[in-house]
Amino acid sequence: MKETLESPRGLYFDEFVVGTTLRTRGRTITESDLVAFAGLTGDYNPMHTDAEYCEGSFMGQRVAHGMLTLSYAVGQAYQLGILERTVLGFRGLEMKFSAPVFIGDTIHAELKVAETRPARRLGGGVVVLEMRVIKQDGSIAQKGSLSLLMMSRP
Repeated sequence: MKETLESPRGLYFDEFVVGTTLRTRGRTITESDLVAFAGLTGDYNPMHTDAEYCEGSFMGQRVAHGMLTLSYAVGQAYQLGILERTVLGFRGLEMKFSAPVFIGDTIHAELKVAETRPARRLGGGVVVLEMRVIKQDGSIAQKGSLSLLMMSRP
C-alpha cells in the first residue's frame, strides 16, 4: 500500500496571530552574492563592486546592495514555510535601511505579525509582518513591514 504524502502548506489567513514572532536562520553574505546581484540587476555602483574605490570611501569596504539584503531576508522568510502554497500575493513593502551589510556579515530576519485584515472578496486577508534584518552583532540593518495577501482556509 502506497503512503500518500501531502505537500507542505503554509499558514492560512486565520492562523496568523497578532504578536507572534518568528526568526529565520542565518545567511552569510559573500563576494559572489554581490557580483551575481550586480549582474542580475545591472547595478554596478562601485560601492558594491570596486574594492579599491571603496578603500577610500566612508564605508571603507564594499557594501552589499540594500535590495540584495532585503531579497535574502524575504527568501529567508519564505523558507520558514508559513507562506508555502497559502500566499496569494505580495501587497506592499516599506523598509528603512539603517546599517550597512558587508561581505562576511551574517544576516537573519525577525518577523512579527503586526496586523491582520480580512479581505474576503480577494479570497483571504492581508497580513502585515513587521520585519527586521539583523546582523550577527545584533545591529539592525533594515526594518520595516511586508503586507501579504494570504489565503483563507478552504
